[in-house]
Amino acid sequence: MKRLVVDASVAVKWLVPTLPEEADIDQALALITQVELGEIILHQPPHFVSEVMGVIARISPEEAFGILSDLLNTPFFREENSAIYTTATELSVRFNHHLFDTLYHAVALQTQGATLVTADQRYYDKAKDEGQIILLQDIILSA
Repeated sequence: MKRLVVDASVAVKWLVPTLPEEADIDQALALITQVELGEIILHQPPHFVSEVMGVIARISPEEAFGILSDLLNTPFFREENSAIYTTATELSVRFNHHLFDTLYHAVALQTQGATLVTADQRYYDKAKDEGQIILLQDIILSA
C-alpha cells in the first residue's frame, strides 16, 4: 500500500480540474481515484483542509461549499505531533520557506514509507535532497 502526503497544490487540481492554468490534472485525478479505491493512504498535516479551502474560496467561490464537502469526505489520516512540528520548523528555517509548505514534507519525513507529492516546483527544488518528495508530474501510479 502506497502512503502519500499531498500538498494543496495537488489537492486543488483534483478538486477544481477545470482550471485552464493548472498542469498535471490527469495525474492528480488518477491519484485521488487510487485514494478512493483504497490503493493509496493519505497522511496529511492538520492545516490541510483550511489551506486547500483558502485557495478554493478565492478561485472558485461559487463551488466552495460543494468542494468543501468533497474534501471533508476524502479519506486521510490527520498527522500531528511534536516531531512533525520540529522537522517542519527546521526545514522552514533552513530553506527560508513558509512553514505551511514544510509541514507537508515533515509529515512525509516522519511517517514511515510516506512520500510528499507536490506541484510546487519552487519548494521541490529547495527540498529534493531531503528525500521523500516527488513532483506530481513525475509520480508513477499503478494502472
